[in-house]
Amino acid sequence: MNTYSNHAIVFGNERLSIEDVVDIANGASAALNPEPQFQEKIQRGSLFLDRLLQEEGVIYGVTTGYGDSCTVAIPQELVNDLPLHLTRFHGCGLGDDLTHQQSRAVLATRLCSLTQGVSGVSMALLEQLTTLINQDIAPRIPQEGSVGASGDLTPLSYVASALIGEREVFYKGERRRTAEVFQELGISPIQLRPKEGLALMNGTSVMTALACLAFKRAEYLAQLASRITAMVSVAMQGNSFHFDEALFAVKPHPGQQLVARWIRDDLQASVPPRNSDRLQDRYSLRCAPHVIGALQDSLPWLRQMIENELNSANDNPIIDGDNERVLHGGHFYGGHIAMAMDTLKTAIANIADLLDRQMAQLMDTKYNNGLPRNLSGSTDHQAPINHGFKAVQIGISAWTAEALKHTMPASVFSRSTECHNQDKVSMGTIAARDCLRVLQLTEQVTAASLIASKQAIEIRLKQNEIEEGQLSHALLLMVRSLQESFEFVSEDRPLEDELRQCVTDIQAEKWTLYL
Repeated sequence: MNTYSNHAIVFGNERLSIEDVVDIANGASAALNPEPQFQEKIQRGSLFLDRLLQEEGVIYGVTTGYGDSCTVAIPQELVNDLPLHLTRFHGCGLGDDLTHQQSRAVLATRLCSLTQGVSGVSMALLEQLTTLINQDIAPRIPQEGSVGASGDLTPLSYVASALIGEREVFYKGERRRTAEVFQELGISPIQLRPKEGLALMNGTSVMTALACLAFKRAEYLAQLASRITAMVSVAMQGNSFHFDEALFAVKPHPGQQLVARWIRDDLQASVPPRNSDRLQDRYSLRCAPHVIGALQDSLPWLRQMIENELNSANDNPIIDGDNERVLHGGHFYGGHIAMAMDTLKTAIANIADLLDRQMAQLMDTKYNNGLPRNLSGSTDHQAPINHGFKAVQIGISAWTAEALKHTMPASVFSRSTECHNQDKVSMGTIAARDCLRVLQLTEQVTAASLIASKQAIEIRLKQNEIEEGQLSHALLLMVRSLQESFEFVSEDRPLEDELRQCVTDIQAEKWTLYL
């Protein structure tokens, strides 16, 4: 991690990682690179813009209108008002708001881009962004309204507005007027200099922030799905040799091999695990390393794409203060994040589908190798009226179906907009939002699968079909940890609260899985 004093994440020094953004989202503080060279680089860009303005140079978004309006000349006396108008007319976002955590991640990704030193912004603007992070002031950002090329204009306008004391923020769990919070904390709104409104809004920072958060959740789900597969294999008295090292040596996808190793290690015990008489288990067990491995093998190149975008200058125009050039281009285009999120959401939905199939087997007496139907724990005279996990399995099917539905790639739905200036757009923010929805649904499937597979192992233990000594240390610890929060289902009861708690535990990465 790129750290500074008091464990602050330092911006404007080395490359930031996905983990740095997630740390900021979860409450870490931020600091600007204190080296004089960094501050001088920032100042060169803004001073260069000042000189161009004095010479009445034509600068897109400074002395011209925006987008298709770039042919409209802005009189010198209106140049300073132009950024304010940009922030205001983009205040048309709709839909649910980003969470406090997600808004903090957006602040981090935008600050990372601007501290590359080629956006023509002032140190005062960077310091104001840092203040929002460190005071835990999160701009209220509606999720909907970005096509992801010309960047995340509408959602990022809510960041720009917060810096100047307008619109609303989340502070200490409340939605409040920004001006009131600033007055309470003694924070002065800044006045946006020429180009600064455009520099704040013309970039990929919302989609990139969501991508960072999605990546970490996906990384954990790959491990958790591997753990559940091992638990289901034990509960089904499955064939542990499906995960043999020699078997996977002949198909050398490294992520797939790693997943097989995780499952293999979970199935190790002081007493050799019992194997079923079946030569081959059904695909959802036998091919689990192949399904989870496709996600695991995608993570390195997804990380590369996300972190390259994170550490890029992604607005327009680029202000090269060192060589005194204004470079017009399209770095606001979010194609890489769109591709990454469309890919990730498909890989994640496949995890939901895998666990859904495992649970269907586990509940069905035709396939579960002697477990009671629907994993009912009732054994007395009331057993006929108990239905165990029947409805939970229906829920798993519903959440999986919805996750699969959301895998339609957003990136291919480009729409020509803004008088056909933005005639090919990325849809990266929609792809990222889709990915987060697929993650939520898959985490729900995973929560249900964890509780159900724990129930199945407990049934085997109660029936003396396996002993605790036959469980690996990792699986035994997992079962015991789950028992602390989720009581054995011996009689039918509502499970909603327990499922919600398990989802919360997953999103908090409660369990340390594989090192």
